[in-house]
Amino acid sequence: MVSIKSEREIELMREAGRILACVHDELGKALKPGMSTFEVDQLGDHMIRSYGCIPSFKNYNGYPASICVSVNDEVVHGIPKKHRLLKEGDIVSLDAGVIYKGYHSDAARTYGIGEISQEAKQLIAVTKQCFFEGIKLAKAGNHLNDISAAIQSYAESFGYGVVRDLVGHGIGSHLHEDPEVPNFSQKRRGVRLRPGMTLAVEPMINAGRYDVSWLEDNWTVVTDDGSLSAHYENTILITEGEPEILSLYC
Repeated sequence: MVSIKSEREIELMREAGRILACVHDELGKALKPGMSTFEVDQLGDHMIRSYGCIPSFKNYNGYPASICVSVNDEVVHGIPKKHRLLKEGDIVSLDAGVIYKGYHSDAARTYGIGEISQEAKQLIAVTKQCFFEGIKLAKAGNHLNDISAAIQSYAESFGYGVVRDLVGHGIGSHLHEDPEVPNFSQKRRGVRLRPGMTLAVEPMINAGRYDVSWLEDNWTVVTDDGSLSAHYENTILITEGEPEILSLYC
């Protein structure tokens, strides 16, 4: 069942999104070579709580951290570790969520650590643009698959693989709500978009093939071919006109 948010709920989600955008801005500036992924998580957890919020991910279905920290060929859900150090040339995807007065926001960014390759820069840029290509179609009256098809088309025009095993989702008083939001075209058009819907749109794009596997920790998802992967996500609101990105600006 896809929920339509009230004006009060939308205001709470706007504030949750604003806070999450601030957390991402601050975390992105703090990243540096030699920093452990555990330190990234601890810093992110502190930031989220300093805004009076609760980390959405901490202990969610058993996930042990507040920030998903995924490095290089790790697509999503990387578990922070004290011995895992970021190094010059790495790319790192940070996926974070906050709960503000009972409402969630969810967003992800991929950053380069120091000087990174042109290949990595392009992958990060294209993945981000995939999101913006998708939400051009995130308008009332369109269908969910319009978003999905636009994301896939843009990514594949660069020869990239669009991850099939993981998708975006509805969001609100629960972190994951209906509907699922694939980043690839479906046979069905999906639900018709209506004002008041809130969605987490999150392209996960591989430099190589789209195939992925789960590591033995049952969380970390990696590319099967060892290629780099990038992730870009925002929480959006469907309106009567253009979609509103709730987690973009601090």
